[in-house]
Amino acid sequence: MKSRSARLREMLAAPGLIPSPGVWDGISAQIAAEAGFELLYMTGSGVSLGTHGLPDVGLLTLTEMAEACRRITSAVSCPLIADADTGYGNAINVQRTVREFERAGATGVQFEDQVSPKKCSHLSGREVIGAEEMCLKIAAAREARRDPDLAIVARTDAAESYGIDEAIHRCRAYREAGADILFVTGPGGEAELARIPAEVDAPCLLVVAWGAEEMPQSKLEAMGFKIAVYPGEMQRVSAFAMREAAKILKETGSLGPLEERMLTYPQRFDLAGYGAVREIESKYLPAG
Repeated sequence: MKSRSARLREMLAAPGLIPSPGVWDGISAQIAAEAGFELLYMTGSGVSLGTHGLPDVGLLTLTEMAEACRRITSAVSCPLIADADTGYGNAINVQRTVREFERAGATGVQFEDQVSPKKCSHLSGREVIGAEEMCLKIAAAREARRDPDLAIVARTDAAESYGIDEAIHRCRAYREAGADILFVTGPGGEAELARIPAEVDAPCLLVVAWGAEEMPQSKLEAMGFKIAVYPGEMQRVSAFAMREAAKILKETGSLGPLEERMLTYPQRFDLAGYGAVREIESKYLPAG
């Protein structure tokens, strides 16, 4: 069987756009895989909010994020790009980060050029380090990986403060430094969006936001994007549903009105693979 990283390389080489939902734990990953998605994206914001109840402002550590990655890759077999923030320090820290995420089963590791502590790309006030320093971090990441197919994803947040020209300039430099996939946050509208894959000679990842939310995937593909990530949407939907359920339960003392909108208990357990557990029980446990 081909490794997850080899499968991602095949996807990048094949024609077509790869849609990728943001996941943050085992059940969100299992739901995305069940829906048929072939590539998943571990959203740092989702892990911070969904696992720790904290805003995405650089509060989580390398070990916490690597453990979140391990929980996801243990639950599903899909290739997974994992958000590794700034690499949790300088180039030396980046090398350890790559090794920890490799051990955790990541298929791609994403680094950004923000000043630490970082902020979510949907928050304002993001500052960036120098392009040269980021290039050295990318080179260090490439050297640290044991699997040559592990994808290094480089994200730049320079567009917010310095404009799209600087962001594209950085993408080109990061590609030369060894990044496999490039990612620009915060482009200002459709015209700037279209410039990114047209002017960057590498697979380009797009977080579907910043005015692109209503764009059909066919249009993003025509622009030249390779990966379309929907990072927070599944969590936003689930948080909305949980808030409504909590409100109804508090007000009425029952969730009966929502019964048709919930998984049954067997469905809930089967989603996590309880059927396989039953098979093992019948094979290896003595009859009672």
